[in-house]
Amino acid sequence: MRVLIYKRTHPFDPNDDGVFRCEDCMGAVRRRRFDAVIGVGGIGPEAQSWKIDRRLNWVGAGAHPSDTVPVGHRGPLVTFDRFLLLEDRGPEPKSIAPALARHVYAVHRRVVMSDGLSPTIQREIEKILSLALPRRKDRLVRVGRKLAPGCRPKGCRTAVRC
Repeated sequence: MRVLIYKRTHPFDPNDDGVFRCEDCMGAVRRRRFDAVIGVGGIGPEAQSWKIDRRLNWVGAGAHPSDTVPVGHRGPLVTFDRFLLLEDRGPEPKSIAPALARHVYAVHRRVVMSDGLSPTIQREIEKILSLALPRRKDRLVRVGRKLAPGCRPKGCRTAVRC
């Protein structure tokens, strides 16, 4: 299973509906092939302002990229079979996956693919993916979603380019 692990600078992607890439962030990373995604908060001022820094923000497993790329977007939208949105209420990765946290935060890596990582990190990735719950048609699993003043639940363009 290929897992994309990346540091986020802002919330709202994925959106409350569990659609990843709705804000058209991440440039060339958008076209990578993966089966699951783990979003952790970055360490910079924007992530700090959203209070998502150094936290497990979201988990999606069982990726389903759309067949088409929406007009004006650089890559397909993605939904997941299992999804958990934690944002600023997630645990610190170092508390549940210390080896992965060291790998992501010790060196300034923005994006990591799970291919070729140590068996210890692979086990920690599996542990995190197990947190994602099956999506039900009538409701998504959400925990403590806070919106900043002036932001819409289905998207918010940030001042800093992703």
